[in-house]
Amino acid sequence: MTKPSAGAASDPEGGAGYPGAERARQYCGPEGCEISWLASERIEVDDDVVAFTEFATKAGWGDGLPLVPPTEARVRDHVAASGRFPDELIGEVPPRNGRATVEKIAINAVMAGAPAAAMPLLLASIDAMLDPQFNLFALNTTTCSVVPAMFVHGPARHEFEIPMGVGCFGGAAGSATAIGRATRLIMRNVGGQVVGVNSKSVFGQPGRVSGICVAEWEERSPWPTLGARRGLASNESGVTVHGATGTIDIADIYCQDGAALTELIGRSLAFCGTNSYLGSHHGAEILVAVCPPWAKLIATTYSDFDDFRSALFDAAALPLDVFPEPHRRAHRDNDKVDSMRRVPVVESPEHLLVMVAGGLGNLHALACHSFGPTRAVTRGF
Repeated sequence: MTKPSAGAASDPEGGAGYPGAERARQYCGPEGCEISWLASERIEVDDDVVAFTEFATKAGWGDGLPLVPPTEARVRDHVAASGRFPDELIGEVPPRNGRATVEKIAINAVMAGAPAAAMPLLLASIDAMLDPQFNLFALNTTTCSVVPAMFVHGPARHEFEIPMGVGCFGGAAGSATAIGRATRLIMRNVGGQVVGVNSKSVFGQPGRVSGICVAEWEERSPWPTLGARRGLASNESGVTVHGATGTIDIADIYCQDGAALTELIGRSLAFCGTNSYLGSHHGAEILVAVCPPWAKLIATTYSDFDDFRSALFDAAALPLDVFPEPHRRAHRDNDKVDSMRRVPVVESPEHLLVMVAGGLGNLHALACHSFGPTRAVTRGF
């Protein structure tokens, strides 16, 4: 970070935290003196977005999209909006185990174009991703296309204008893409995730650049919301992070009642090649987004959410015989075959994370499968 004329916080990577007040004091010429609590190295660069993007990309900080120069003033604004000290350590981000301090998160948020007001959401999201049960090391190094996705609950949905209606998973304008992208830059610059080096994802996915940041349309849910079911208090903002291998569209124009529609959605979740069926650990979870018209129709049959989720789980299984023989043998050896010689795609109904979101155009649900040994984590903020 340097003077406002052409300055950037040039160290977005995880490094040492706040080194002490003696080194943090900075004097500011004719504008007076102040204490700078920011510890990152300052480098003189051009404040022009195009020039800075070229510079930062060559330095290995970029993702191919334009980057906002993280000047000292911009970083200070983001740190101030977080309400926390810049040297506060949120955790160490794998695979490099870089130190994700508030300051480092702020620098990457600035570069991504995320608004300063979204810092509490970003801090809660990174904290959730670093929970051991989320298994971020595996997500960041696997051959799978999985990416940590963020699902936002409570008043923050409206405050940050996170899309929850039409086009919410991609296409709706707003801050969600920049917020999601900030998490991806943090994985790159703090966690040291490098494609082809320690990130072995065979194909990757667009969400590994832009992230996935979507809101739950709580006002349209006929059941208790996902946030409430995961322990958030009424009117509390929160975020659930879930490892998403991508999005799968589920479409229908024939079902006219909730039972048939639930069966269709459930059956669509189970297919032989999903990562959910691989390995001895039956730990996969699937997030299911149901559009408001479908949720309303389903609720006429299943007014109780647990009844709906149980019916969904019952349909989300494949007969053992549809798998190739090597898979049939593995499922038997791993004790995944139920009493009806079916293989459920998840271990129990509780591993189906259901929320209401999407446009009012009807005809669709959407599924985000996880890659296996990971569990969704929710944090309030």
